Amino acid sequence: MYKVTFNGKEITVNTESSLFSPKEADRGTLAMLRHVEFKDEDKVLDLGCGCGIVSLAAAASGVAPENIVLTDVDALAVETSRKNMTQNGFAGAVFVTGDALSAVPGSDFSLILSNPPYHTDFKVARTFIEKGFNRLSIGGKMFMVTKRKDWYKNKLISIFGGVKIYEEDGYFVFEAQKRSMSYAGKKK
Repeated sequence: MYKVTFNGKEITVNTESSLFSPKEADRGTLAMLRHVEFKDEDKVLDLGCGCGIVSLAAAASGVAPENIVLTDVDALAVETSRKNMTQNGFAGAVFVTGDALSAVPGSDFSLILSNPPYHTDFKVARTFIEKGFNRLSIGGKMFMVTKRKDWYKNKLISIFGGVKIYEEDGYFVFEAQKRSMSYAGKKK
């Protein structure tokens, strides 16, 4: 268990030793969250939710829990996220166990946030970016954080047509906005 503060609210986070960043909030995720401006009316997808840090930040910032969808391939991560949202007073979110976006309902997200597994090949990240694009509303944004720059930059540009990159605390935070219904260029 650890505590983090979002929007002036102290949040208690319970986790499990087998989940990502079990002892403290991940520095990369926190770096990404510093670049996201949550609006009350946002519809948020926490893609690869882990223990739910992104969704806790969104809810603490005013996003209605029923407008937050958390998904992870790991059932323990999804259950841990559910407990964390509930114990912090954010009941009502949608929780989905499944591979990438395969089981996620809806296609009109204004924000998709992810800290994808980047110590492996790019298969998961490619799926997150390509399928995530299709789930965003026009004007919606995808935020990702990694320690790798070039592949993500090139992939996001090929799909979204552009990307903003912030470098912070040894991480790269990517922000890409959906401006049309079709990919900007050829899939790579």
